[in-house]
Amino acid sequence: MGLGFLTLVGVTEKDSTRDATSKFENPILNKLDAHVSGLLDLVSSEEDFAGKPGKSASSPAAFQDLGEAVATIAKASQSSSVAVALSSHDNESKLSSVSALELDCRYKSESKKPSLSSVDIVGFGTGPELENKLKYAEDVSYGVIFGRELINSPANVLTPAVISDEASKVASTFSDVFSANILNEEQCRELKMGSYLAVASASAKANPPFFIHLVYRPPSGSVRTKHVLIGKGLTFDSDGYNIKAGPGSSINLMKFDMGGSAAILCAAKAIGEIKHPGVEAHFIVAVCENMISGTGMRHGDVK
Repeated sequence: MGLGFLTLVGVTEKDSTRDATSKFENPILNKLDAHVSGLLDLVSSEEDFAGKPGKSASSPAAFQDLGEAVATIAKASQSSSVAVALSSHDNESKLSSVSALELDCRYKSESKKPSLSSVDIVGFGTGPELENKLKYAEDVSYGVIFGRELINSPANVLTPAVISDEASKVASTFSDVFSANILNEEQCRELKMGSYLAVASASAKANPPFFIHLVYRPPSGSVRTKHVLIGKGLTFDSDGYNIKAGPGSSINLMKFDMGGSAAILCAAKAIGEIKHPGVEAHFIVAVCENMISGTGMRHGDVK
């Protein structure tokens, strides 16, 4: 259970200007300040608030910073509910620029579940246009969170077979718009994918490779454009017998070598939710493990 309700207000330097009576010129801030008995005015007067050179309050990066601030403060205060208000409605069009924030505790020995259960965006009113923007942001967020969960997983958990299963799940979940063709090792050999299979060969017995090809087609209407997205899918890259030795080798981070495949699959999940018209998209990942033994322990494994 969380300990309370938290309200966060996103304010730009322009929005925080005062009139001759030291009141906010911004009507939204004035209204909010009245509801909190002048506390907003008091806090903002005590803070030396100024925008940084080169920083735009309407950029996706600014909204990501705001989202991260929401997550950090909500966690520190153990709030169960958060309301987010923006001081300028000029930013309403940026609702589609969203940062998906998630606390991934799956591999912590003493996992503490976050207390935050709801986030409300207030002050924009209602209506189908706003609902569509929020739905789009939600769809993109689900895809981003899915990709982050893949990247955060250790290599002994996220094997080539698991990535293949996750790709199959995306295709089956959105079977109205997706088809999947996933080749096993023997099928890849028949197609003479020698270089790819050579990378996977040493650990193929324990963790065989899979070649993933997902195809998105719109649920209705004609296809006006086609796109192909290709992502690297090495669940762990020891660089073979080189073992990535020496300073700067970053072998402890080599589970991230499947980051390209995570980006591809998160994009596939997002477009499956959005069901973008007029576009045919192909998502391709050659997933395998580059180890000299498929049963050996890797840097970053969680037992």
